[in-house]
This record gives sequence, structure tokens and C-alpha cells, in this order.
Amino acid sequence: MPTALPLPLSTPSRNLVRLTFVRGITWTGFLAAIIIGIELLGFELEVPAVIAVIVGMAMINVVTWWRLGRPRAVTHHEYLVHLLADVVGLTLLFYFTGGSTNPFITYYLVPVTIAAATLPWRHAWVIAVTAMGAYSFLMVFYQPVPQLSQGHATGPFNLHVLGMWLNFGLSAGLVTFFIYKMAHALRNRDQALSRTREAALRNEQVLAVATQAAGTAHELGTPLSTMAVLLAEMREEARGDPALEKDLALLRQQVDTCKSRLQHLVASADRQRLAEPRILDAERWLTEVVQRWLVLRPDVGHRLEIAGRRGRPWLAVDPTLDQALTNLLNNAADANPDDITIRLDWSADDVIIDIRDHGPGVAMSIADQLGETFVSTKSKGMGIGLFLTHATINRFGGGVSLYNHPEGGTLTEVILPRRAPAE
Repeated sequence: MPTALPLPLSTPSRNLVRLTFVRGITWTGFLAAIIIGIELLGFELEVPAVIAVIVGMAMINVVTWWRLGRPRAVTHHEYLVHLLADVVGLTLLFYFTGGSTNPFITYYLVPVTIAAATLPWRHAWVIAVTAMGAYSFLMVFYQPVPQLSQGHATGPFNLHVLGMWLNFGLSAGLVTFFIYKMAHALRNRDQALSRTREAALRNEQVLAVATQAAGTAHELGTPLSTMAVLLAEMREEARGDPALEKDLALLRQQVDTCKSRLQHLVASADRQRLAEPRILDAERWLTEVVQRWLVLRPDVGHRLEIAGRRGRPWLAVDPTLDQALTNLLNNAADANPDDITIRLDWSADDVIIDIRDHGPGVAMSIADQLGETFVSTKSKGMGIGLFLTHATINRFGGGVSLYNHPEGGTLTEVILPRRAPAE
């Protein structure tokens, strides 16, 4: 047996769901008021006709629920037909229950307000004109109910005034509910559109940076090769001077590291490999990243801490995530290369990597902008590193947060989704 597809998430479809709820509440209230009027107040009504109208509106609601289970999206024209059906149902009910003398006559404002809030301008005017025409018709043609006349009072209460009070409460409650839901839906849509625009802008910036990086990687190959040749010659000339030989060996190591990273960058440009991240043990991966970083920054002092929790954390990683974490480690080392603490922790759903430095901290004036655009915490920085780091970690479903530590320095927190172990 085929199952119904989920309700399309278009705005008219969601509005029709809310209208169906409003219709059910309203006509249930009308039915209760009519029963009370007949049984307790002695209203003289054409009961079969009134009940037929209420049953007819109930059947419209049942059909509407069935229709909402269909995969076809609701259009504005279909929504207009539903509101017109409500106006016709109200007109028939009021015709048999006192016409314009019925205190609930102002309930016409509910479909008019809903139409104004949800439908195009022309459709809203159709509902307004129809409701006004129905009200005008009921001022002349209706079946009177003596108990609902302005001058008729039963005991200490005027039924007309009391009915108007009840109608105001019902109308105000339903209009407030519906308009609030509409405004809430519009706010959510605006926020979703804003996030989409920001993501598109970030992707464009990342693409521009990636294009420049590819060209730069190609251009840097030649000067690095020249530097390697010159360093080899200088080492021959420096034989017998241990201090100079040590410095030249360090320079050659740095040049080789740069060449290796450029080759790795070119190899990592394979989109198919990047589209399928590897699932690795988070502790092993973090240790390897830190070791590679120490080759680039031999001047730093660090401490790597692993939480003593049960189980093993696993992560989806690729070379871009290695670079993102290396950027954060470099930022910590640039702030203060001494006593950098790197801590790995995890929960049932997330893997948390904390990087603590003892630098000057983050200025509050730019804290909210870090990673969203090219804003740097360094006097000579361009902010590209943090921007790319945020974009990469967001692509993996994680996030980066920077805090000023109470004891001084900056605490950088990286949260990544925990994965199941690779088979």
C-alpha cells in the first residue's frame, strides 16, 4: 500500500493547515453555543438547517485534511477558495440565527484578516468584498431570533452584549494565533534566506581564495627549488662551522617542508578524494597533525592532553581539516609560543579540541566577526586563515569558537561531529 508523501513545505500549505485548525475550533464553538441557546435559553431555530450547515463545514474540514496528505502543493487560488467557503458557511449559519442581530456577526473579520495576512493583494480584496456583501445581505434577509435582539434581556444579562463579548474574545484569540504563526513563519524564512546568502557569499570567497592559492602554489615551486640549490652550496661552504651548519640544516628542513606541503596541496585538489573523507581515530589524527605542526614551529612549547574517557572518538577528516587545525595552532603560537595546551575530549555526539594560549587574548570589538570575513587578530595579518578555517570546519558540520580565558590568553574550541568507527 503506497504511503502518502509528506506535506510540501510551501507557505500556502502551512497556512491551510493552520486554517483547518482554526475552522475546527470555530465551528465546534458555534455548535456548543447553539446547543446552549436551544437547551438553556429557548432559542427558536430551524435546527435541521443549522445542523446541516455545521455538518457541511465539518465535511469540508475532513476533505481538507485528506487533501493535505496529497503531494501536490497548495496554491493561493486554492487557499482563496477555502476562505470563500468559510465566508459562505458563516453567512448560512448567521442567516438561520438572527442575521446581523447575531453578536457573532463580526467574526467575518477573522477570514478577512487571515486573507490580508497571507494572500496576494487582489485575493485579499475578494475576501473583504465578499464578507462585506454577506454582512450587508444579512442586514435585510435573515430569520430573527428574539433573544438576540438589542433590547431583549434575560435576567441581569443582555444576551446581545454578552454574545458580542464572547465573539470578541474568540476573534481576538484566533486572529492573534494566526497572525503570530504567519509572522513567525516569515521570520524563519527570512533567517533561512539570510543564512543561505551568507553561505553563498562565503563559498564565493573560498573559491576565490582557492583559485589564488592554486596559482600561488604553482609559482612558489621555482623559488623553493632555487633556495634548495643555494642552501646545498652554502652547506658545502660552511663545513667546519657547526653553528652555521645547524642553521642551514634548519633552513633546508623548512624549505623541504614547504615543498612537501605544496605537493600535498596539489595532490589534494582531487575532488573525488575530498568528497569522501576518511574516518580516523581522533587521537591518532590529532597527534599526527601536532607532530607535523612542530616541524614547522620548532620554537613552541606545548602540552597534549587526552581525556580519560571510555571508548574511542572517531572523526571524518581530509587534508583541508589538517590545514584548518594547523592554522589555529599557528595562531596560538603567534600569540605566545610558550606553554600551549592542546586538549582532546569527546561526548556521545561531538569531539572537542581545545587550544589554550597565553597571549593577549581577543579584542571584543572583533570577536563576533572572526571567521565570518577577512578580519585578523594580528597587526599584519589578513584574516584569510581564520576565514578558511571556519569555512572548512563548518563544511564538516562543526564550529569554531574563540574565548578570552579567565586566567589570560585565548581558548579556541573546535567542535566536530563524532562518527562511527570505520569498517
